[in-house]
Amino acid sequence: MIEDLQKMLKEIPEQRSLILDKLVEFSLTDMMLFWGQNKELVAQQEKIWGPLLQWVEQEFDTKLKTTQNLDVPEQDQKLAYRLNFELQKLSDRQLVAFYAMALRTRSVLLALAFVKGKINAQEAFQAAALEEIWQAEKWGKDEEAESRRQTMRQELEEIQDFLYHE
Repeated sequence: MIEDLQKMLKEIPEQRSLILDKLVEFSLTDMMLFWGQNKELVAQQEKIWGPLLQWVEQEFDTKLKTTQNLDVPEQDQKLAYRLNFELQKLSDRQLVAFYAMALRTRSVLLALAFVKGKINAQEAFQAAALEEIWQAEKWGKDEEAESRRQTMRQELEEIQDFLYHE
């Protein structure tokens, strides 16, 4: 994993604008915008995701729209402009960590909170795997899913190490 991040770091200068565009586009379908319908799950989402979404709204002076179905909620265009502006200010190392975190967690918003120091790798994992963890507690554990989550946890910690230890 660290070797992959180091390789990306070398490629970032020539790929930077393409990566920024992809990340901004990806933010429109961020997993934290899609909420469950079960009251217990929504309570967990409010507890874990709610403060992060509020932080993003304050950072970007916007109101995020969420949904409980599969329709992509249309966001204020201001979000895309401000996110792009913030991403442009990131160092190459920060951008690599951001990109890797966004891919692993399916969330640009989590990646932003992580790179800005609002959350750490463990908190990012808890937010990213929230629905799967809830389902496992409710319906029982699946070894394959557990293994996949442990791999994600390890990768997020490696991304954190990469970001903070040159």
